[in-house]
Amino acid sequence: MKFFLFAHKHYTKLFLFCLANLLLTFSVSAQKATIKSKSKSSISRVFYGQASFYANKFNGRQTASGELFSQKKYTCACNVLPFGTWIKVTNLRNGKSVVVKVNDRLHPKMKRLVDLSKVAAKDLGYIGHGLARVKVEVIAKKNNA
Repeated sequence: MKFFLFAHKHYTKLFLFCLANLLLTFSVSAQKATIKSKSKSSISRVFYGQASFYANKFNGRQTASGELFSQKKYTCACNVLPFGTWIKVTNLRNGKSVVVKVNDRLHPKMKRLVDLSKVAAKDLGYIGHGLARVKVEVIAKKNNA
Protein backbone atom coordinates (compact mmCIF):
# COMPACT_ATOMS: atom_id res chain seq x y z
CA MET A 1 0.00 0.00 0.00
CA LYS A 2 2.83 2.37 0.82
CA PHE A 3 4.46 1.60 -2.53
CA PHE A 4 1.24 2.49 -4.37
CA LEU A 5 1.00 5.88 -2.62
CA PHE A 6 4.67 6.59 -3.31
CA ALA A 7 4.30 5.68 -6.97
CA HIS A 8 1.13 7.77 -7.25
CA LYS A 9 2.87 10.86 -5.83
CA HIS A 10 5.85 10.27 -8.11
CA TYR A 11 3.66 10.06 -11.23
CA THR A 12 1.71 13.14 -10.19
CA LYS A 13 4.94 15.15 -9.86
CA LEU A 14 6.18 13.79 -13.18
CA PHE A 15 2.88 14.67 -14.87
CA LEU A 16 2.96 18.23 -13.48
CA PHE A 17 6.60 18.62 -14.52
CA CYS A 18 5.82 17.49 -18.09
CA LEU A 19 2.78 19.75 -18.26
CA ALA A 20 4.82 22.75 -17.12
CA ASN A 21 7.50 22.02 -19.75
CA LEU A 22 4.88 21.66 -22.44
CA LEU A 23 3.27 25.00 -21.57
CA LEU A 24 6.68 26.68 -21.44
CA THR A 25 7.57 25.29 -24.87
CA PHE A 26 4.35 26.59 -26.45
CA SER A 27 4.77 30.05 -24.92
CA VAL A 28 8.39 30.31 -26.13
CA SER A 29 7.47 29.19 -29.66
CA ALA A 30 4.61 31.72 -29.74
CA GLN A 31 7.04 34.47 -28.72
CA LYS A 32 9.49 33.39 -31.45
CA ALA A 33 6.73 33.50 -34.07
CA THR A 34 5.82 37.03 -32.98
CA ILE A 35 9.44 38.15 -33.13
CA LYS A 36 9.91 36.62 -36.58
CA SER A 37 6.85 38.32 -38.03
CA LYS A 38 7.94 41.69 -36.65
CA SER A 39 11.45 41.37 -38.06
CA LYS A 40 10.28 40.31 -41.53
CA SER A 41 8.16 43.41 -41.99
CA SER A 42 11.07 45.76 -41.22
CA ILE A 43 13.71 44.00 -43.32
CA SER A 44 13.95 45.08 -46.96
CA ARG A 45 14.69 42.44 -49.56
CA VAL A 46 17.77 42.89 -51.77
CA PHE A 47 18.49 41.20 -55.11
CA TYR A 48 21.46 41.33 -57.49
CA GLY A 49 21.28 40.59 -61.20
CA GLN A 50 21.17 41.87 -64.78
CA ALA A 51 18.95 44.70 -65.94
CA SER A 52 17.88 45.43 -69.49
CA PHE A 53 15.42 47.94 -70.96
CA TYR A 54 12.27 47.65 -73.07
CA ALA A 55 12.40 47.88 -76.85
CA ASN A 56 10.44 50.76 -78.38
CA LYS A 57 7.93 48.33 -79.97
CA PHE A 58 6.33 47.78 -76.51
CA ASN A 59 5.46 51.47 -76.06
CA GLY A 60 1.66 51.82 -75.75
CA ARG A 61 1.04 48.08 -75.27
CA GLN A 62 -0.76 46.64 -72.27
CA THR A 63 1.44 45.22 -69.49
CA ALA A 64 0.69 42.07 -67.49
CA SER A 65 -0.79 44.23 -64.71
CA GLY A 66 -3.22 45.89 -67.14
CA GLU A 67 -1.49 49.28 -67.31
CA LEU A 68 -0.35 50.74 -70.62
CA PHE A 69 3.42 50.73 -70.99
CA SER A 70 5.21 54.02 -71.58
CA GLN A 71 8.94 54.53 -72.10
CA LYS A 72 8.53 57.85 -70.23
CA LYS A 73 7.25 56.33 -66.94
CA TYR A 74 9.44 54.88 -64.20
CA THR A 75 8.26 51.27 -64.40
CA CYS A 76 9.80 47.83 -64.83
CA ALA A 77 9.11 44.17 -65.48
CA CYS A 78 10.17 41.68 -62.82
CA ASN A 79 9.35 38.00 -62.22
CA VAL A 80 10.40 37.97 -58.55
CA LEU A 81 8.25 40.74 -57.03
CA PRO A 82 4.47 41.37 -57.06
CA PHE A 83 2.83 44.09 -59.16
CA GLY A 84 2.74 47.51 -57.52
CA THR A 85 5.99 46.99 -55.58
CA TRP A 86 8.25 50.04 -55.55
CA ILE A 87 11.93 49.20 -55.91
CA LYS A 88 15.21 51.10 -55.92
CA VAL A 89 17.48 49.95 -58.75
CA THR A 90 21.18 50.84 -58.48
CA ASN A 91 23.69 50.47 -61.32
CA LEU A 92 26.68 48.75 -59.67
CA ARG A 93 29.10 50.14 -62.25
CA ASN A 94 28.47 53.85 -61.62
CA GLY A 95 26.38 53.96 -58.41
CA LYS A 96 23.41 55.75 -60.02
CA SER A 97 19.95 54.84 -58.65
CA VAL A 98 16.33 55.15 -59.72
CA VAL A 99 13.01 54.21 -58.09
CA VAL A 100 10.51 52.33 -60.27
CA LYS A 101 7.24 50.42 -59.91
CA VAL A 102 6.81 46.78 -60.96
CA ASN A 103 3.93 46.56 -63.44
CA ASP A 104 4.93 43.81 -65.85
CA ARG A 105 6.50 40.34 -66.10
CA LEU A 106 9.47 39.05 -68.07
CA HIS A 107 9.38 35.90 -70.18
CA PRO A 108 9.55 32.93 -67.75
CA LYS A 109 12.85 31.70 -69.24
CA MET A 110 14.46 35.15 -68.99
CA LYS A 111 17.45 35.14 -66.64
CA ARG A 112 17.43 38.93 -66.14
CA LEU A 113 16.22 40.41 -62.88
CA VAL A 114 14.47 43.53 -64.23
CA ASP A 115 13.55 45.10 -67.56
CA LEU A 116 13.32 48.89 -67.14
CA SER A 117 11.62 51.60 -69.14
CA LYS A 118 13.98 53.66 -71.31
CA VAL A 119 13.78 56.75 -69.07
CA ALA A 120 14.87 54.68 -66.05
CA ALA A 121 17.67 52.99 -68.01
CA LYS A 122 18.88 56.39 -69.23
CA ASP A 123 18.99 57.72 -65.66
CA LEU A 124 21.06 54.67 -64.66
CA GLY A 125 23.42 55.35 -67.56
CA TYR A 126 23.42 52.07 -69.45
CA ILE A 127 21.49 52.83 -72.65
CA GLY A 128 24.69 52.45 -74.71
CA HIS A 129 25.60 49.14 -73.07
CA GLY A 130 22.18 47.42 -73.27
CA LEU A 131 22.66 45.53 -70.00
CA ALA A 132 23.82 46.49 -66.52
CA ARG A 133 24.62 44.65 -63.30
CA VAL A 134 22.22 46.06 -60.71
CA LYS A 135 21.20 45.92 -57.08
CA VAL A 136 17.42 45.90 -56.48
CA GLU A 137 16.05 46.92 -53.06
CA VAL A 138 12.37 46.70 -52.13
CA ILE A 139 11.19 50.15 -51.02
CA ALA A 140 7.46 49.57 -50.48
CA LYS A 141 5.08 46.69 -50.98
CA LYS A 142 1.91 46.87 -53.05
CA ASN A 143 -0.97 48.81 -51.48
CA ASN A 144 -4.08 46.65 -51.07
CA ALA A 145 -6.38 49.67 -51.31
